This record gives sequence, structure tokens and C-alpha cells, in this order.
Amino acid sequence: MRLENCMGTGKNHAVGRETGAALPSGMYVLAIIRYRRPMEEVLAATPAHRAYLRGLHERGLVLVSGPFEPRTGGAVLLRVSDMAEMEAIRDADPFTTGGIAEYELHTWVPTIGTEAIASL
Repeated sequence: MRLENCMGTGKNHAVGRETGAALPSGMYVLAIIRYRRPMEEVLAATPAHRAYLRGLHERGLVLVSGPFEPRTGGAVLLRVSDMAEMEAIRDADPFTTGGIAEYELHTWVPTIGTEAIASL
């Protein structure tokens, strides 16, 4: 199943599940972050964004994260209990609150390398 939620529209688009439906416990979400402001604004907000993600990493919610190259945005792999938790994470990100970037959310069900990712 794929679920996309673009912050700018506030709408979920789901395939195979109703909008806003809960994810099974321990589901993974790949968040694609796309910058919406000039790079100087992105760079000014990056320390707060990274501190926020580090806090989520310490809580076991963010598994890995980092910017794209070239720097048009980034990606975050998270393990969350449901979409409400994921949406709260997105909504509290300084990139979101500052209008710097938008999140595109995709639920992800790994099939190869599951042992390695489960250990993160």
C-alpha cells in the first residue's frame, strides 16, 4: 500500500486502504522532504530540523535521514505506530512549521534485508 500526504494540500491519497487508516504496529514510512523555499532559508532552518530529527532518532522513530544530492530535499525513514503519529511528526518539524519544506509520505513494507532494518 502507498499513502501520500502532501502537507500543502492536507489530503491523503491511499491505495488499498482508506485515508487516515492506522498502520500495523512497527510499520515503516519513507518521508520524502521537498524544499519549498530558497536555499538560504533552508540552510538557516537546517540546524533546528536536524536537532528535531536527532530527538526522534533517540526515541527510535527515525531510523535514517539525510539530504539528497543535489540538495533539493531529503529523505527520512521512520518506524511509527500509525499515520496519526507520522502526521504529528511531520507537523512538528521546523521545516514544516516554518514553511520551508513539504513532506510526501509513503508507507513501506521491506521484503529483503528485514533483519538488518529491524535491528535499527
